[in-house]
Amino acid sequence: MARTRKSYVCQSCGAAFPKWTGQCEACGEWNSLVEEVQAEVPKGLSSKGGRGRKVALTDLGGVPGDAPRLRTGIGEFDRACGGGLVPGSAVLVGGDPGIGKSTILLQAVSRLAASGVNTVYISGEEASAQVQMRAGRLGLDKAPVRLGTETNIRDILATLESETDIQAVVIDSIQTMFVDNLESAPGTVSQVRATAQELIRFAKKRGIALLLVGHVTKDGQIAGPRVLEHMVDTVLYFEGERGHQFRILRAVKNRFGGTDEIGVFEMTDRGLEEVANPSALFLGSREESVSGSAVFAGMEGSRPMLVEIQALVAQSSLGTPRRAVVGWDSGRLAMILAVLDARSGLGFGAQDVYLNVAGGLRVSEPAADLAVAAALVSSLTDRPIPQGTVVFGEVSLSGEVRPVAHGAQRLREAEKLGFDRAIMPANVKGADAKLKRMEVRHIHELVELIAGPGS
Repeated sequence: MARTRKSYVCQSCGAAFPKWTGQCEACGEWNSLVEEVQAEVPKGLSSKGGRGRKVALTDLGGVPGDAPRLRTGIGEFDRACGGGLVPGSAVLVGGDPGIGKSTILLQAVSRLAASGVNTVYISGEEASAQVQMRAGRLGLDKAPVRLGTETNIRDILATLESETDIQAVVIDSIQTMFVDNLESAPGTVSQVRATAQELIRFAKKRGIALLLVGHVTKDGQIAGPRVLEHMVDTVLYFEGERGHQFRILRAVKNRFGGTDEIGVFEMTDRGLEEVANPSALFLGSREESVSGSAVFAGMEGSRPMLVEIQALVAQSSLGTPRRAVVGWDSGRLAMILAVLDARSGLGFGAQDVYLNVAGGLRVSEPAADLAVAAALVSSLTDRPIPQGTVVFGEVSLSGEVRPVAHGAQRLREAEKLGFDRAIMPANVKGADAKLKRMEVRHIHELVELIAGPGS
């Protein structure tokens, strides 16, 4: 019989220690070590104690064409998944409490069930009546989804194995599930790893599309061991601000599609609805020109999207001026301010600087450098950027404006939404749009363009 031993496992990184300490030595997190009982593997069961079975090998051309997909009919959800759910794959959906994870998955499996796909929804957090109430509120109570409430993995797998026609399963949530041969509590590193492994093994064996709901920590990361994200095929994060009704489903990992794809939804009393034109959503109302505002022609995965960048530069009364950023990297802002100071002679050193990306979207691509610089210069000089102008380009430390990828797609999206001019890098390939192009090669050319010659 296998002996047991006690160890203290960090709930943030999964590192194990023989005794408890206040801080994890591996990741530096405080008060994250939890006592867990682990079974020692007998020596006779190790790989050296006997011969394993032969593994079947095949060549790379075994499956022609693209992987088959289960399309939910929710275009934004399917886009984030890479075109639909792949049978035998595992998808992890994470997000803050109340952001809409359970809602979007209930809508997705209801659409699948209505199209003839056999689906099962297992809830470990809510009673059946609660899920049924939500389905009735969303108008999904007629969908032929089979519902169950259980947290014991042994019972869940026994139920799923008794069904021969299941094609999609939702587990809500993975942190509430447990295996009964481990003494640790549900949600701990050992339980999350073991339960996910059992579910994923079953899904791949039976060719079932598995959807897992995952809680997130206060830092916005999936709770539990980091290995959980490595075990699944696709990781989707639900993002959104409490003050906005809009939600963004972002793919950060996808073995069957592109990463950084997003789906945009609006939270309504009928659930999450797709946003047909995300660019118009993030632009807001722009009835008149105001200083400190620039429209950035960005890319989210394969989708071009226009976003409004807002900047406010004000005289500071503090010894150390304030820098506040929402929706962009604060280190990148510090770099752009330094380049404007050093290469164009603008004085931001004594100014408070506030930067915001409208609509609650988070922008990470370097192509936003030029739009941020344009908004900062516009606010500092109180010179509005003309209406109908989009801006994009990367700024180097020397002040040089460099071309970015997908320039033609950015311009076509801007032209489609009624913009008639673009401030952009020189020599953008494939730029066949009819917009008036104002090409800048150095940051001081941008300053002259906005503030006038001699600025």
